[in-house]
Amino acid sequence: MTAVKAGDVDRAVRNRAAQICVLLFHGPDAGRVAERARAAAGAEVTDPADPFQLVRLDGDDLLDRPGKLVEEATTYGLFGERRVILVRPTSRNIASAVAACLDAAPEGTLVVIEAGDLARSSPLRALCEKSPRALALPCYSDETRDLATVITETLAAEGLGIEREARELLIDSLGGDRLASRGEVAKLALYCRGQERVTCDDVLAVVSDVSALGLDAVLDAAFGGDLAALEPGLRHLAVNGVAPAQLLALALRHAFALLGGRLSVESGEDPASVLRAWRGLHFSRRDAVARQLGRWTSSALMEVVAALQEAILETRRQAAMSEALAASALFRIAARGRKAA
Repeated sequence: MTAVKAGDVDRAVRNRAAQICVLLFHGPDAGRVAERARAAAGAEVTDPADPFQLVRLDGDDLLDRPGKLVEEATTYGLFGERRVILVRPTSRNIASAVAACLDAAPEGTLVVIEAGDLARSSPLRALCEKSPRALALPCYSDETRDLATVITETLAAEGLGIEREARELLIDSLGGDRLASRGEVAKLALYCRGQERVTCDDVLAVVSDVSALGLDAVLDAAFGGDLAALEPGLRHLAVNGVAPAQLLALALRHAFALLGGRLSVESGEDPASVLRAWRGLHFSRRDAVARQLGRWTSSALMEVVAALQEAILETRRQAAMSEALAASALFRIAARGRKAA
C-alpha cells in the first residue's frame, strides 16, 4: 500500500477499499489520534454504546493473549451487524497479533488501533503500510489553521461567533493536543451559551492554558527540573483522564529521544542540528528541549530510562497505585534534573 499523508487521513478513511480491515492511527498528538480513531470506530456501527458492536481492547492484553484480536475480529454479530474492535494504546509491540488478524482477513469487522508516535521502522507501522488490508494513518499536532477550524466548528454548533482578537487569544492558549483543545473550546461554548459572540474576557475567564498543562508540558517540567510546574500539570492530566501508563510510556519515549540526541551532542554534533532532526518536536518546545539536552548527560539518561521501565512494570503489578507510582517517577526525574542544572 502507498503510505497515507497526514493531510489525506480523513479522505483515506472515507474512501478506503472494501478489503481494508485494519486502521492504524499513529502520531505524536495523542488527542488527535484518539479523536480520529474513535470517530472512525463510531461511524462504522449503528450503536457505539453497544459492547457487542464496538469492542474495546487494551493493547497490553494482546501480548498476554495473542489470539484475542483474531477471535474478536472473526466473531460475527448475532444479527449480522458490522462490528468494530477498538484497540487502545500500548507501549508494547503488538505487530504479531495484528499480522494474524490481517492474515485472517475478517469480513464484517473493522479493527481500529490507537498508537503513539511510531517510527517508520516500527514493526506495527511497517506492517500496516505494506499490507493491502490495512491503512497506516499519521496524526500530527494541529497547526494554527486547523485550530481555527476546530474553534469555528465547535462554537458554531452552539450558535456562537467569536471576535477576531478573542480567536487569536484562544489559539495562543490552546496546545497541540486536539482532544484537549476541543474540550477547552466546548467548555468555553458552554460558558457563553445565550450570547451571540465570544469575547477576550470570556476566553480569559474560562480557558486554561492547555499548552502549559498538556502532556508535553508535563514531560518538559519533569526533564527540565521544574517541580513547581510539574505538580499542577499532573493534577490536570489526572482530572482529564490521562492514564498513568500512557504518561510513563511517553516519558520513556522522550527519555530515549533525549538520550539519542545527547549521544550525538557528546560525539561532537551541533545541538541545533540535533533539534532540527528531532522527529515530531513542536516548535514551541524547542527551547525547553534544548535546555534539557544541555542539562542531562547520556549516563544519567540511561539511568532514567531504566527507572521509567521499572516504573511501568510496577504500574502493571500494582494497578491501584499506578497514578502515585507515575507521579513519583516523574518527581524523581524532576529533582534530578533540577540538581543537574
